[in-house]
Amino acid sequence: MRFEGTIVIRSATLTMPPTIPTISDNNRLRLFSGSANVPLSQEVARYLGLDLGPMIRKRFADGEIYVQIQESIRGCDVYLIQPSCSPVNDYLMELLIMIDASRRASARQITAVLPYYGYARADRKTAGRESITAKLVANLIVEAGASRVLGMDLHSAQIQGYFDIPFDHVYGSPVLLDYLASKQLSDIVVVSPDVGGVARARAFAKKLNDAPLAIIDKRRQSHNVAEVLNVIGDVKGKTAVLVDDMIDTAGTISEGARMLREVGARQVYACATHAVFSPPAVERLSSGVFEEVIVTNTIPLPQEKRFDQLRVLSVANLLGETIWRIHEDSSVSSMFR
Repeated sequence: MRFEGTIVIRSATLTMPPTIPTISDNNRLRLFSGSANVPLSQEVARYLGLDLGPMIRKRFADGEIYVQIQESIRGCDVYLIQPSCSPVNDYLMELLIMIDASRRASARQITAVLPYYGYARADRKTAGRESITAKLVANLIVEAGASRVLGMDLHSAQIQGYFDIPFDHVYGSPVLLDYLASKQLSDIVVVSPDVGGVARARAFAKKLNDAPLAIIDKRRQSHNVAEVLNVIGDVKGKTAVLVDDMIDTAGTISEGARMLREVGARQVYACATHAVFSPPAVERLSSGVFEEVIVTNTIPLPQEKRFDQLRVLSVANLLGETIWRIHEDSSVSSMFR
C-alpha cells in the first residue's frame, strides 16, 4: 500500500509530497493494541496498511495481567494503542505492562497512544491534601519505559508539561467539524458549558466560519454535580452547539441544554471527543433536549450506552495520519488543531 499524492480524512484533504517513503516498506514500524479499544486499533492499522502485532494478553486467577509480545521488535518503533477508559485501573495497568514488555524486548522507541487519557481531571491541587493524578499517571508511563506519548483532547492542555518525554497532542475537532459542516446548519452559536472550556469553544467557533460564542455560567457544588445559573450571549432563535472534551455523567451538558432551550435556542447539539457516559448519562442525553449528541470512538461504546440521538464518528484516520507523521519525523501540530 503506497501513501502518495492525496489522502482523504473524512471530508478534510491532506496533501503530501509523493517522494515520502511508504510505511509498508519500512519494517521498523510496529503497531500493537491493548484490550481497551481493539476496533479503533484495527481501523488505525487499516489506515496505515499494517497488521496489528501479535500479542498474548491474559489474566491470572487473582486478576494479575500478563502480556507477551509474539514477534521480534528489536530495534523497532513500537506504537501501543490503549485508552485508559473504564475500567480505568485495569486498562492503565495493562498499558504499563505493554510498555515494559516492549522495553525489555529491545524496542528502539515506544510510543504510548492514549486516545483517552484517564485520571486527567485531577490536574492540580484545589482543596489541599489531595493527589494530582494526572501527574502521577504521567510519571508511571515514563517510568515504565515510554519514549513518547500521543494523546487526544486532553482535559487540560497543561498535562503535556507533566511529561519529560515528547508529547504529541492532537484534537478530535476536525472530525466533529466535518460532520457539522455536512449537516449545513444555519444560525450556529457555539456554547461553552462552563468558563473553563471557553478557549476550546472559541477555537471550535473560529473554524465554524467565526460563529458567535456563548458561555454557560455555573457553580459546581461537588464532583459530578453542577448547578447551572445563566447563559452569557445571544442564543435566541439559533442553533446552539455545546462543545466539551468529554461527557461523563452528562449533568453539566444536559442542564446547559435545558437552560439554552429556556432562553430560546431553536436547536441544541452536543459535541464531545470522549464519550465516558457514566450513569445516568444515557438517560440524560436521550431525554429529548438534544437534536444530536455527537462523539468520537476514542472510547468504545457498548450497545446499552447507545441511543437514537447518538452519532459516533471515527478518529482512526486522524490517529493513523498522526502516527505516520511521527514515524516519518513530519509535522503534527500544524495539521490537527
